[in-house]
Amino acid sequence: MKTGIRLFFQSTFVFLSLSAIQPLLAQVTVQNPPQNRYSLRQAIDIALQNNLDVRQSGLQVQGAELQLRQARLNRLPSASGFATQNFSSGRNINPFTNEFVEQGIRSNNFQLSGNATLFNGFALQNTIKQNDLFLQSNQQSLRATQNTVALTVVQNYLDVLTNEEQLEIARRQVEVSRGQVERTQRLVNAGTLPEANLYDLRAQQANDELTVVNTQNNVNLAKLRLLQAMNLPGYNPASSIEIERIPLEDPTLEPYPNSLQQIFETALQSMPEIRAAELRVQSDAVGVTVAKAGLMPTLSVSGALNTLYSSVGAQRLFEDGTRRIPQTIIFQGVPQQIFIEEVNFRGEPYTFFEQLSNNLNRSLSLNLQIPIFGRFQARNRITNATITQKSSEIAADNARLTLRQNIETAYTNMLAGLNRFRATQVQVQSLELAFRAAESRLNAGAINSVDYNIAKNNLDRARANLVQAKYDYIFRTKILDFYQNKPLNF
Repeated sequence: MKTGIRLFFQSTFVFLSLSAIQPLLAQVTVQNPPQNRYSLRQAIDIALQNNLDVRQSGLQVQGAELQLRQARLNRLPSASGFATQNFSSGRNINPFTNEFVEQGIRSNNFQLSGNATLFNGFALQNTIKQNDLFLQSNQQSLRATQNTVALTVVQNYLDVLTNEEQLEIARRQVEVSRGQVERTQRLVNAGTLPEANLYDLRAQQANDELTVVNTQNNVNLAKLRLLQAMNLPGYNPASSIEIERIPLEDPTLEPYPNSLQQIFETALQSMPEIRAAELRVQSDAVGVTVAKAGLMPTLSVSGALNTLYSSVGAQRLFEDGTRRIPQTIIFQGVPQQIFIEEVNFRGEPYTFFEQLSNNLNRSLSLNLQIPIFGRFQARNRITNATITQKSSEIAADNARLTLRQNIETAYTNMLAGLNRFRATQVQVQSLELAFRAAESRLNAGAINSVDYNIAKNNLDRARANLVQAKYDYIFRTKILDFYQNKPLNF
C-alpha cells in the first residue's frame, strides 16, 4: 500500500515546489501522445506539462520577472545619440558666419546626451520592491495551480482504481452465479430441484453480467476523465489504456489526529494561494508608496556633446608668396609711384573630422523639478493605488475564507467517510455470513433461488459500497494531510 501511493507524493512535491515554469510549458500543442500504461507519477508529470492553466501561470511568472528586471535597469543612466544629414540649395545661411550665401550646402549635426536620476522620492527603489513582491506572488500562484492540477489527477486516478476494483468484484460475482447455475442445472436434470429455480438463477446471472458491463463503462469513463485531466486526447478507446495498480490496504479506523482548527492554522502558513494573496497585498502597499513619490521633487543630472559639419564652413589661411602693389603718392607737390609688398593668402576648408573637433560643444546640467500643480494626477494615482491595495486585502480575506470553508468541507467529508467506511465494513461482514448461510441452505434445498438472489445482491452492493467508501475515506484524509503540508504516505 505505502510503496505505490508514495509515488504520487514524491512526484507531487517535486512539481509543486517549482518556483518558475519552463518555457516549454508555454507551448499549446500536446507534448505527450497517449500510451498504453501510466503510473501515478507519469500522470501527474504529463498533466503539469500539458495543463493550460499551468502554462498561463508560467507565462505570468515570466512577465513578472521581466518587470522586475526592467525596474532594476531603470536605476541606470540613460544615453542616446542623434545625427542628421542635411542638403539645401539656393539662399542659405552659412552656419559659421551667419551670412547669407547663394550656394548649396551639405551639413551634419551630431549629438550625444545622457541623463541620470539622483532622487525621485525613492520611486525607483520602491518600484523594485513592489515588482519583487509581485513576482513572488505569481510564483506562489503557479504553485497553487500545480497543486490543483495534481490533486485533480490523483482523484481521477483513484476513481479509476475504485471502478476497476468494483469491476473485479462484479466479475467474481458472475463466476459465482455461473457456478450456481451449472450446479442447479445438474440438480434439475437429476430431478432434485424444480426448473423454476434454474430460471431464477439464470436471471441473476444475466443481472450480474449487466453489472459487469455497466461497471466496465464506469471504468472507461473514469479513464477518459483521467486522460482529460492530463490534457491528452481521448480519441482512442479509454479501455485501451491501463494504469498501475496501487495496493491499498484497508485504512485504520483511528480518529484523525488533528482538529479542524489545527489544520486551518497550519494551512494558513503553508498553502501557496494564501501566500500569493498576502504577497499581492504587500506589493500593492508598496505601490501606494510609489504613487506618493509623485508629490516629491525630482533631482537629475544631464549632459550632452554637440558638434557639426558644413560644406561652407570656415577655412584656414596659408601664406602664398608676396606681390608688389603700385601706389601713387604726392611728395613736395610731385606725384611719385611707389610699390607696397603684400602677403598673399590662400584658403583651404577644414576637413570633416577637423570641423567636428573644432565645433565640439560640451554641457552639464543639474535639474530640479518641483511639482506645483499637475491637475491632481499624482493624488489620483495615490487614490487608485490605495483602492488597489484595499481590493487585494479583500481578495486575501476571501482566500482565507475559501480555505477555511474548503477545510471544513474536507474535514466533514472525512468524518462522514470514516463513519460510512465503518458501517459498510460491518455490513459486508454481516452480509457475507448471511450469504454463506443462504448458499448452504440453497444447496440443501431449504430455501428457493429468490431468497438466495436477494442475499447475493445485498452482498454485491455492500462490497461495491465498501470499495467506494474505502477510496473516498483515504482520499479525504490525504486532502487534510495536504493542507498541513505533511509528507504524505499511504
